[in-house]
Amino acid sequence: MASTVLIVDDSLTVRIDLHEAFEEGGFRTVLCASGADARAAFDAEQFDVALFDVLLPDADGVELLRELRTHSRHAGVVVLLLSSEAEVSDRLRGLRHGADDYVGKPYDAHAVVARSRELLQQQGTEAPAERSVLVIDDSLTFREELRGMLNAAGYEVHTAASGEEGLRSAAARPPSAIIVDGVLPGIDGATVIRRVRLDATLRNVPCLLLTAADDYATELQILDAGADAFVRKQESLAVVLAKLAAVLRKSTGVPLPAPGPFHGQVKVLLVDPDRAYLHRAAEQLREEGYEPVAAPDADDALAMLAVQPAGCVVLAVDVPGVDGFALCSRIRSVPGLRDMPVIGLGAGDALLDCLAAGADDYVRRDDSASTLRAHIRAHIRRQQLHEQDRRIRDELMRRELEAAQERAARQIAEARAELVEELEWRNRELEAFSGSVSHDLRSPLQTILSFSELLLEEQSGKEPAELVLRINKAAQRMNALIDALLQLAGANRGQIQRTEVDLSALAADVVDELRQRDPGRAVEVTVEPGMRASCDGELIRAVLINLVGNAWKFTGRTPSPCVEIGRSGAAFCVRDNGAGFPADRADQLFRPFGRLHDSSDFPGTGIGLTTVQRIVDRHGGRVWAQSEPGCGATFSFTLPDS
Repeated sequence: MASTVLIVDDSLTVRIDLHEAFEEGGFRTVLCASGADARAAFDAEQFDVALFDVLLPDADGVELLRELRTHSRHAGVVVLLLSSEAEVSDRLRGLRHGADDYVGKPYDAHAVVARSRELLQQQGTEAPAERSVLVIDDSLTFREELRGMLNAAGYEVHTAASGEEGLRSAAARPPSAIIVDGVLPGIDGATVIRRVRLDATLRNVPCLLLTAADDYATELQILDAGADAFVRKQESLAVVLAKLAAVLRKSTGVPLPAPGPFHGQVKVLLVDPDRAYLHRAAEQLREEGYEPVAAPDADDALAMLAVQPAGCVVLAVDVPGVDGFALCSRIRSVPGLRDMPVIGLGAGDALLDCLAAGADDYVRRDDSASTLRAHIRAHIRRQQLHEQDRRIRDELMRRELEAAQERAARQIAEARAELVEELEWRNRELEAFSGSVSHDLRSPLQTILSFSELLLEEQSGKEPAELVLRINKAAQRMNALIDALLQLAGANRGQIQRTEVDLSALAADVVDELRQRDPGRAVEVTVEPGMRASCDGELIRAVLINLVGNAWKFTGRTPSPCVEIGRSGAAFCVRDNGAGFPADRADQLFRPFGRLHDSSDFPGTGIGLTTVQRIVDRHGGRVWAQSEPGCGATFSFTLPDS
């Protein structure tokens, strides 16, 4: 979508001039002739750029700027002030009240468009341009014919009738390619290409030159001027399209934000107490396409630079009222200004003193105006080339960092994939080992158990029976340990299959199994009804088997054993009045083979509570224990929803 520009100026000529320039640049415009019209537009229109004339019949442009900055819909709009007021104080007033730039009249409309576009790009509010071609030809018929063909091929086309107009248009909106006629009013096509090649922003733009000549010498002149290709006008326009596509294919480079084109309006700060000289120099620089800013003394110059740096500073070093050497030294001491070109201006031979103070160059006051312009042009071009080199280095560094990050991310992904593959392999090996434990180890154990039982039956009442009994018990302990290890391995494998589980019924079932296994015990067990949870029923059954089994076991020496299975807030609990344990050693219980009692008093494997913790962790819950020796124990666990 095209950006919208609000233009507020009481001059119809100014409004029309800016309207045509912005429309040519692809913007939509809203025109206002007074402050009242502007205030109405604040509420009725949505725009991206606002241009205010400082002096309006019914309003002050700076006051309109203040109102705009406080308006809820337009606080971030780019604002440029237009004024014929040339004093530094007027510029400072506008910039300090929130203007993004201050443009002095008379101005170049294309430069205003370029500056607006640059400010929008800095804010990131302007969409990137399509492939665009600038056609420079003094023949309206040929321009329109070429425009139609290029539009049909998918190009955005801008046109200019002269070389000067074409350079201004390229400065306002750098194109993807330039097609220029060799013979033009004013500067010719070859000169246009030479100036493009000197421009820091446009130097890499492909240029095609159209010529009616048909000799070898002309071809050499065209290529020496910097053209990428040439097309004879006698040939078909299809040749133009084909050569354009060819040079665009070869056109590569690092895309960079425009540093400010050489042919666009660059601000030049003139510091001199001689107002007549300032006026003459400003007119000459304006003809060259620069925007002069006049400052009669060092204080105004420093105040201006503090608000808005210039592209170049020209300062007098030999007149009363301005200590040019001191001003130059102060500029060089400011980090943001030390790279800005500074040219000394004087009547005598002060070159060495100027350079010693930090100036980049020196021009005699009695030299011609063209000499000063040439020095300004050279230093601005050199500064722009330095800026472009810096941008290229920064961009290449950014790309290298991105490439390094991509390589690192790739390496991490590959390493992660290798680790996952190794982990899966190790899990498969562990499962195979578990199977081996389950079958290979259990088989000889069963043999030992079977024969020891036969011996016990045959040798009942005889002395060797005690040794056989010890063999049998050791095999039983080893069998129980294998079962516990297999249960622990099973707690870590597979996906959690959550369903709505009746924990009360599950707990009652576990208690029934314990009573059947140990019918001689009289344990009072209470199970709270209505306990339900979203969990994996088989895994939580293993939790209850271990917790309730422990409560059953550790109440074995209690006169009136009792076990309670219920809830406490969001947690499920298993309480007993058994042996208990020291509270400060509760964490040891959940470690593999962590035991707080002698196995001769309370036999077990030391794996059960580790299995409980793994299962509860996999459900996203936690398990903890509370106890005191001789006062029983309470084991609690949570089962949050998935």
